Amino acid sequence: MKMTKKAIALSLGLAVVGSASFAQSLNDAKKALDAEQYQKATAMLKTLVNSQAKKGENYYYLGEVYLRTDYVDSARAVFTQGVAADPKFALNYIGLGEADLASNNAASAKTNFDKALDVASKKDHVPSMFIGKAYVATEKPDYAAALPFLQKADELDKDDKDAETFLALGDFYAKQKQNSEALQNYLRALNIDPNLHRAKVQIGRMYKESRAFPEAESALKEVIAADPNYGPAYREIAELYMQWANFEPQNFDAKAASALENYKKYLDLTDKSFESRLRYAQFLFYAKDFKTLEQETSAMASVSENDPKAPVVLRLRGYSAYENKNYPQSLQYMNDFFAKTKDTSRLVGSDYLYLGKALLQSGNDSLALINITKAVEMDSTNVESLTEIAKAFYDAKKYGQAADIYDKAIAAAPNAKGVLYSYYYNGLARYFQYAGELNAKQTPSKDILVKADSAIAKVAALAPETTDAYLWRGRINSLIDDEENPKGMMVPHFETFIQKVTVEKPELAEANARKLAEAYDQLGAFYANTDKAKAKDYFTKSVAANPAGTFAPAKLKELAGTKK
Repeated sequence: MKMTKKAIALSLGLAVVGSASFAQSLNDAKKALDAEQYQKATAMLKTLVNSQAKKGENYYYLGEVYLRTDYVDSARAVFTQGVAADPKFALNYIGLGEADLASNNAASAKTNFDKALDVASKKDHVPSMFIGKAYVATEKPDYAAALPFLQKADELDKDDKDAETFLALGDFYAKQKQNSEALQNYLRALNIDPNLHRAKVQIGRMYKESRAFPEAESALKEVIAADPNYGPAYREIAELYMQWANFEPQNFDAKAASALENYKKYLDLTDKSFESRLRYAQFLFYAKDFKTLEQETSAMASVSENDPKAPVVLRLRGYSAYENKNYPQSLQYMNDFFAKTKDTSRLVGSDYLYLGKALLQSGNDSLALINITKAVEMDSTNVESLTEIAKAFYDAKKYGQAADIYDKAIAAAPNAKGVLYSYYYNGLARYFQYAGELNAKQTPSKDILVKADSAIAKVAALAPETTDAYLWRGRINSLIDDEENPKGMMVPHFETFIQKVTVEKPELAEANARKLAEAYDQLGAFYANTDKAKAKDYFTKSVAANPAGTFAPAKLKELAGTKK
């Protein structure tokens, strides 16, 4: 679930400033921003803007705080003020370009970047570096546009004095999973500035994303040992433990507990802003701590009513209420969330999923299906919930609707973990759909049976040991076959079923006695008019399998010429 425009917090560059006292104050603000102490950074930068109103750099970093916390309109307003206050300061034009990229306006972004380069010194590497970072930091990075600017920054920084240049290059490669190049640049950055914690955190993140969990843990613990107050390291190690937990289900509880412990440390070190608490709430969801999530979001709701991100709290309240089996409350929260989310591009698959599941619990099957189908279309990993609603229709004996839903589930995720069950129940649903329409004298099309047979055939192909698949194919094909002049379409399937449970796995014969008798009866009946010896053999085996059966004994009497 993605809540902000910037998933990776890229590093901040260093720009030349005026007096020493001003530099110290601005550096403190930048350190707070790098440490993700957003409220603290905002307060410091607002003070600087008020006291040093002509200094464009103050506006730029204040705008960056707003961008980091996804308040794009506020960021744009501050960058605009910065341009007015100091028209020759390049970074505010770059900030406007960043806001343009966040709003998917690449053409306007380029115009602002060009303006930044026009007003900057041709020897200054910082604007080129920041433009390159801007293209990398967007939700949909433009690597082709970024690289020339990052290379130009490297070229202009002739003596390799600015570690931020190599940090930016490291981020560029890391986001593309080019780990060797990324690591090389992070190490160059650390060679210039060994205390550049962000570089070490990024190395840890890179290892984590490559699933090199022990290496990631080691890198992040180095940062914590060097500076126990650097919050981002705790957030990253928390996310590491959470991902690690998902790859080691047997250690999930212990790893998830470590993850939450470290995330709480991150919160303690990052001023517990609304944004930080929101990220914590999201983290609780991934850690499956739904009780705490419900408590946390309930507390957040009382202070976030007028916050632009208030709908996100509603989202998480809806999720947690459902997981805690408070279905009516979940439905209320999800309905409120959808009503308050005006920008539908911010809706994700899980939003439709939880709304659909809550609707299903309320008995509104039709709307539930619409929303869960939408969830699967947006994210095929949600397909399990679509099969749940299909099974609900199946259990309610709405077989045609159930089969249609199974069709959607299979099409959406043909390689899903539970697809075998989807094929199986899809086949059965089609079979019972046909039988129901036939009993109701609706003259159903045999195409329904063809679909049923195709689904069960897929089960047999995927799991040949599923003996019932052959039994069902026999049943289905006996109905597909011509009633007046049957060709024996069911014969090979019943014979395969018998082979499976009497020869390949004879230990299954006793448990399948009634099914064996059914198969023998069907085969005996087919051969009764063409091969009486074979028919008699099948009926005799039926009696042996199920002595309580009545069909086979009666047919044996007929074959012997004895009247009842």
